[in-house]
Amino acid sequence: MIFKTNGTGKRAPANGSGNIFALVIYVPDPLATFLDDLRRKLVPHCNPRAHVSVLPPRPLVVDWTVASAHVRSLVEVWAPFEIELTQIRTFPATDVIYLELGKGSAELHRLHDAMDKQCLAFPEPFDYHPHVTLAQEIPQSQVASLSETAAARWREYDGPRSFRAERAVLVQNTVPDCWIDLAEYALGVAALR
Repeated sequence: MIFKTNGTGKRAPANGSGNIFALVIYVPDPLATFLDDLRRKLVPHCNPRAHVSVLPPRPLVVDWTVASAHVRSLVEVWAPFEIELTQIRTFPATDVIYLELGKGSAELHRLHDAMDKQCLAFPEPFDYHPHVTLAQEIPQSQVASLSETAAARWREYDGPRSFRAERAVLVQNTVPDCWIDLAEYALGVAALR
């Protein structure tokens, strides 16, 4: 999974120790396959895994297992919800091309705000804006044409444009551009107990 930024183009904080973590919701297939293929078309050198960030990349001030327990306590009481992908957009300050969210955006904001506290708190460089990144770190001269290509492909796509957020995953950056899944949590599982 390529996950070099918080989705707005600014690099996640780096300290060289592998102490950078994020909380994501992966997009399921068949939508994920389409988005990953589109991202590779736009940025051939990337190795993506389509996702929406709940917590953009951040260092932790506690051991990841402590943070994981905190994430679990919040996620397990959070009801699953629908996420809808709507239209291609570009963050003007960073030229990151992304898919905007319709339904589910407000719920992601609430989940982010609930999570971004205590041992998971981090002063993010940009306001939280849930989305699916399609292209980043591209030459400014290519942004317009790549955005047009992304928009054309998105218009042609006839598969599902929404999915149910039922699981969240804590991921860690181990080496540059390489993220691994550490723990997975089911949304709303506490209500089933």
